[in-house]
Amino acid sequence: MRLFNRIFEKKTAVASANLAPKRPTSFGSGALAAGLHWSGQDGLSLIRAVKLIAEAAAAVPLTCMLRGKRIDAHPLVSVLKSPNHGQTKADFLEALYGQILLSGNGYIKAVYNSDGHPSELYTLRSERVSAVIGQDGWPVAYDYTVGAHKQRLTAEGSHPDICHIRSFHPQNDHSGFSALQAAARAIDVHNGASAWSKALLENAARPSGALVYRGHEGQGSLPDTQYDRLV
Repeated sequence: MRLFNRIFEKKTAVASANLAPKRPTSFGSGALAAGLHWSGQDGLSLIRAVKLIAEAAAAVPLTCMLRGKRIDAHPLVSVLKSPNHGQTKADFLEALYGQILLSGNGYIKAVYNSDGHPSELYTLRSERVSAVIGQDGWPVAYDYTVGAHKQRLTAEGSHPDICHIRSFHPQNDHSGFSALQAAARAIDVHNGASAWSKALLENAARPSGALVYRGHEGQGSLPDTQYDRLV
């Protein structure tokens, strides 16, 4: 079994680099582009809601299991305690869970030491990753694109560069399905109604618009009786 698969063989209670940024951040509104495509979404509100879930999940302890036995002293346990120079374990897991919640996909990039063990782990932004499909129809690598720069990360062999964790998608073999996508229409309606209500209140509860009267030639305005009736 692949080395990365053993990391996530058991996740307690939570479904128990050169290209990597120097200072990784948790997750931002850019992750919305990976799987959510409704108009007018309130990105900050979504991120706050997802952040609460990701923070709680990141606080749950993980157990490393190998062949049914718990292992406390293992290179994978060590690297998870300090995944990279810019993130703590909680930061790393929060970013990973946040990406999965927002897009249905979580991508982990590994940097190996001379012993062949991962020495650093990074969470990649889902919208920047695209699968490279092999002849058998399954991903053989992933392209990570930042601006004009693209790096290919292998997904095969005993030391894969990337590990893809995805939620179930009934219509896609290569990408996950975000739970938020099912609620996209309801969120869109809610955000639209909230924006309309806010605009109405800012206008002193007066609906916007104007009635414009264009009379016949020689008739420049409404008669007083008609004007009073319209008002």
